[in-house]
Amino acid sequence: MIFVTGGTGMLGAHLLLQLTEKGQAIKALKRQKSSLAITEKVFKYYQKEDLLSKLEWVDGDLLDVQSISEGMMGCSQVYHTAAMVSFQSRYAQKMLTTNVQGTANVVNIALSKKIEKLAHVSSIAALNRYENDDLVTEENYWKSHPHNSNYAISKYLSEQEVWRGTQEGLNAVIINPSIIMGPGDWRKGSSKMFQKVWEGLKYYSNGGSGYVDVVDVASALVQLMEAKVVNERFIINGENINYKTIFEWIAEDLAKPKASIKVNPFLKEIAWRMELIKCIFTRKSPLITKETAKSAMITTRYSNQKICDLGFTSTPIRKSIKKYAEWFLNEN
Repeated sequence: MIFVTGGTGMLGAHLLLQLTEKGQAIKALKRQKSSLAITEKVFKYYQKEDLLSKLEWVDGDLLDVQSISEGMMGCSQVYHTAAMVSFQSRYAQKMLTTNVQGTANVVNIALSKKIEKLAHVSSIAALNRYENDDLVTEENYWKSHPHNSNYAISKYLSEQEVWRGTQEGLNAVIINPSIIMGPGDWRKGSSKMFQKVWEGLKYYSNGGSGYVDVVDVASALVQLMEAKVVNERFIINGENINYKTIFEWIAEDLAKPKASIKVNPFLKEIAWRMELIKCIFTRKSPLITKETAKSAMITTRYSNQKICDLGFTSTPIRKSIKKYAEWFLNEN
């Protein structure tokens, strides 16, 4: 029996699909009022709706120790994919509590239940990314930096809870995925890039980052859980691409105009403020915030050599964007 957190999210849904396809028995944690829409649409897209009945949903919360304990009962493996993601300062404390204390709860209960292995989803945000222009590897240990977002801090501290667990006898593996491309809630997270281009994205920057297909991230998680690898971390990255190119590809596939205004430091400050004002009236979450505007001006490249040495292969990001742009159009 396998216990999964975050099964109602984009990555969690793809992980649940891959595990059920392998015939695994699964218990998945969800909040009582959480929608199963993303999970259901992922299973439906791959024509695997019949496998949804194989999932045993457990109502609970990362901050509800009892629900996690009951959910983990009888399980031998745990995939911890749940986390709060926000780049708005007003949610900083809630995100810190959810991600750090939530992970601590999962780790503590896994220890008490003598779980065989925990796979934890961290982020490239938890790595030191701002020291030089070299490829970022798993050896780029965290350092405080003005560019670190509140989300990055929460993921770093969450990782520390997992490493603490390994010192207390827990077998664990940590993945640090780059920006995940996939079909989640088009209004949130990285999936929002498609929605933003659809609405008419005008600005682009010279920055860049790593990107990886959600299917590949889920596959890497399963591979590392089943491998004889413990107490290590792995960057899961497909390609390093600049933001301008990513948004141009999305615009091409959605048949929308490409962003035409290059953002300089002055325009950067205007852009995130304009986005904030717009979102106050539309009541939508902004793609561009003070934190994301700052990171958009920076280019960071990530090495995937360590996971590739274990046989990992990734989907070309251009192919991923075509696939998910078509998916987006079918839903809009």
